Amino acid sequence: MMTALALAGLGCSRMGHVFAQSVYPEKQIRLVVGFSAGGPTDIPARFIAEHLSSNLGKKVVVENKTGAGGQIATQDVLSKPRDGYSLLLCTHFEAINAAVYRNINYKLSDIATISQISRYYYAVVLTSELPPNSWESFLAFAKTKPGELNYGMIGRGSAQELLALELGKLTGIQMVGVPYKGGTEMMGDLLAGRVQLYVSPTGPIIPMVKNGKLKLLAVSSPDRLAVMPDTPTLLEKGVPFVRFGWLGICAANGTPSPVINTLNRAIVDIVQMPEYKDLIEKAGSIPLSSKPEELAKIMTDTYEQTLRVANEYGLNASQ
Repeated sequence: MMTALALAGLGCSRMGHVFAQSVYPEKQIRLVVGFSAGGPTDIPARFIAEHLSSNLGKKVVVENKTGAGGQIATQDVLSKPRDGYSLLLCTHFEAINAAVYRNINYKLSDIATISQISRYYYAVVLTSELPPNSWESFLAFAKTKPGELNYGMIGRGSAQELLALELGKLTGIQMVGVPYKGGTEMMGDLLAGRVQLYVSPTGPIIPMVKNGKLKLLAVSSPDRLAVMPDTPTLLEKGVPFVRFGWLGICAANGTPSPVINTLNRAIVDIVQMPEYKDLIEKAGSIPLSSKPEELAKIMTDTYEQTLRVANEYGLNASQ
């Protein structure tokens, strides 16, 4: 007769054998994107998904779940089994939303970070309907019109509002924020001069700057960007302001560590591909991968920075 200890050992051995036979991935994987198809988050997501499919041997399908500043996509992934088959194209919006909204339905600790995939900086752009052509001339112009100039933002508590408020405080200019539901509507008003200023991710505004429809005053990067080498940084202009947005791949907390590690290795390899580098740099961003814990720190830092500004300006809001 086998002893209880021997039976337990046999059971553990069988469980280990079963686990060893379960190799991730065994089925199709979803990569959920909280923004529209064809946009600056969707395009890199589809490149990552295509090459993850080849790397892992199972199809990775992009699903766009738009709305609420990415919250619908986040909730979708968090509501599914935490097994690595539902991934999130995570952005700084996860941290911003958690800092700004009082009744949000998740905590940052609910999100398991896998790897960063890119970083982008912001550009301060001005409507071509106004006379200033440089950062210095814009500041001088704005100080003669306190409270008369408007800046565009995609909703209350958005990155555009937070950045514009910080810039206003650092430079002593007074502007009024105008909220929009989406970038297309806001951009139309900016081009027409109904809104005068926008603090934008670099990618979407590059074509409009090149064709003279918008004036690019400065960027928020620590050094000049390769895609716009003639544009000064805010640091060069004496403004201690370095801010960036980021994209990454995340999952729900509780996803097994071996799955996270498998995905991290695959994503790091993809981000190093020359084709990915070209895709990202043409959009004015920087291709960057990371360890899971490095992305977790970036997310936490984004949350704390946003919470500070939100508390200072009373931006905390209900949904």
